Amino acid sequence: MKTLAFASALALAAGIASAQDVVRMGTEGGYPPYSFINDAGEPDGFEIELGNALCERAGLTCQWVTNEWDSIIPNLVSGNYDTIMAGMNITPERDEVIDFTQDYIPATPSSYVGLSADVDPAGAVVAAQATTIQASHVAGTGATLLEYATQEEAVAAMRNGEADAVFADTDFLAPIVESSGGELTFIGEPVPLGGGMAMGLRESDAELRARFDEAISAMKADGSLNELLAKWFAEDAPGY
Repeated sequence: MKTLAFASALALAAGIASAQDVVRMGTEGGYPPYSFINDAGEPDGFEIELGNALCERAGLTCQWVTNEWDSIIPNLVSGNYDTIMAGMNITPERDEVIDFTQDYIPATPSSYVGLSADVDPAGAVVAAQATTIQASHVAGTGATLLEYATQEEAVAAMRNGEADAVFADTDFLAPIVESSGGELTFIGEPVPLGGGMAMGLRESDAELRARFDEAISAMKADGSLNELLAKWFAEDAPGY
């Protein structure tokens, strides 16, 4: 009986440990190549592949959860998942609400795109995704800002004439411009914003953040993070 009781206790403890090793990873799933939903209906992209690699190195199991961008931080804080990997730049405003790992994408520029290179962004109607650093930047330029729930909706607004230009991460816009057959063009010079992209966590999860920081450092050190950046962005993508 004691042996059975002891075995049951070990099994229960193992089950609890296993449950604790599952980390729910929040992502938008609508921001290629960072994250998107593939043809099989599953989250895919740079951050999904990176997140799975980081979990493996940290001895954790990733469980991906998709969430709309405008509520992605509140749902992290509320405990609906444990991390955010969604093309999120480190900013002082966000850092007051949540914690961040070290960056896994260096600070990269944002750009304006429109139907004509003659558009002056300072006096234009500019579309951007709501609650992003791009929307905040546009709001401070004197341009008329139109905010949309997703990046795709912001691009569509520019295409159909609701806005003169769209402002977003250059890496997101580049393949859209390239595949437009000359319809779309970059406007002006890229604009550096943010402190790099990183994983967001609750401020109370310092131990989990440390485990992911260690894994990110290891991937930087052995070159595997640079390999992923080159795979999903470009061979000459900024790296570490």
